[in-house]
Amino acid sequence: MPRARTAGAAAALAAAAATLMMFPGQAQAAGSVHITKIWYDSPGSDKRTNTSLNGEWVQIKNTTAKPVSLKGWKLTDASRHAYIFKTFTLKAGKTVTVKTGKGTNTGATVFQQRAAYVWNNDKDKATLTRSSGAVHDTCSYNSTRADYKNC
Repeated sequence: MPRARTAGAAAALAAAAATLMMFPGQAQAAGSVHITKIWYDSPGSDKRTNTSLNGEWVQIKNTTAKPVSLKGWKLTDASRHAYIFKTFTLKAGKTVTVKTGKGTNTGATVFQQRAAYVWNNDKDKATLTRSSGAVHDTCSYNSTRADYKNC
């Protein structure tokens, strides 16, 4: 009888391990991409210029040892302004900055190509959503005492 229990437990353990091995790096990589900072009140008094628009941004960091494809991932604010990553891979240990204004995308910075601000200067919420539609990470702020929020 003990031998049957041991065999059953071993089979259950093997099934669980096989399930985990189906997605070895994906779950780990997805769980380690985070919103790290929101600069919501752009500096200076030259409001509505492209320089000022690019003075507000969100940083997203990959803390894994492997690159993560952000293709189809979405960054939104509480008013549902959305930036969708078309084709972008966030390299291992790297950060991407999502700026509000216009510019040319690089491996470290992408631009929403907007002519109006996204992030409220008093309170808002950034939400990072996977291509599947599942909410991956959020960061909220509720203060006019600072210009940015470390998440």
